[in-house]
Parts: sequence; C-alpha cells; structure tokens
Amino acid sequence: MPSASFYQAPQPAVPFRPGAVVIATLSNPREKFWGAILHLSSVGLSLRGVELSSFDDFIIQVRDGEPFTAGVLFFPMHRVERLELDLPEGNILSLAQRFAQKTGQDPAPLLVSEFLPPTMTDEAEDHQGSSENEENEDSAGDAPGGRSR
Repeated sequence: MPSASFYQAPQPAVPFRPGAVVIATLSNPREKFWGAILHLSSVGLSLRGVELSSFDDFIIQVRDGEPFTAGVLFFPMHRVERLELDLPEGNILSLAQRFAQKTGQDPAPLLVSEFLPPTMTDEAEDHQGSSENEENEDSAGDAPGGRSR
C-alpha cells in the first residue's frame, strides 16, 4: 500500500474484495467453505470453492490434472456467521499457500478466472487516466460547447 502524505488522503483497504481467498463459516447448518469471493453484498456471499472437509481431496484432484470441480455457491447473509481472509499464522501456512505448494498453481486465478475480469483494477485505472486526458484536451484548445476557437 503506498504511503499517504499530509496532502493525500489514505486509500481505504478492501480486504474482502472479489478474488480474495477466504474461509467462510456458515450457520444452520454449520459448514465451512474455502474459496475465492466472486461477490459480497448485504444480500449474501458468492464464492467459488469447496467445503473445508474436502480441501485435501480437491488439492489431489487439481494436482493429478483431473477436471476442475470447485462449486460456485451463494450463501444468503443470514447464514454467514464469519468470513476470514485465508492468511498464514506464524509458521503455519495458509490454505492457499498449501494449495500452491502441493499443486504448483496459485488458487485465486484458478478459482475466479471464469467469473472475474483478469485486469479489473487495471481497467479502472486506465479509465480514470483516459478521463483525465480527455479533460486536458478539452481545456487546451476547445471553447465551451465543444467548438474550436
């Protein structure tokens, strides 16, 4: 994250963004899922992943080149009891790190590639940059109303 100066407002961190690898704990019935967020809103959570109890089987399946079968799931928000980022704790690897270590693949792109644009943030930055360029061109040589002087 870039440092913020006195003149620049800090950028808010968005940890639970589309593509983030998480562990979701659900209630009624109690279940745990590991996967990547596709969409998160006040209505619910869309996730592509597997039940936590099937995680090791999923790793073996991917490692052995079997067809990819992670589910695309929606959980209404009243079932979402807890959502945590899949992060390492001390010397304990995160599930995503274990997946990468055993399969040689990064799980996030594998889980979201069919559902999220690969360069979502790049496109937003490009659009912002092109808007600024258009404004500069308009102010440089055009009179109000879009006609040249």
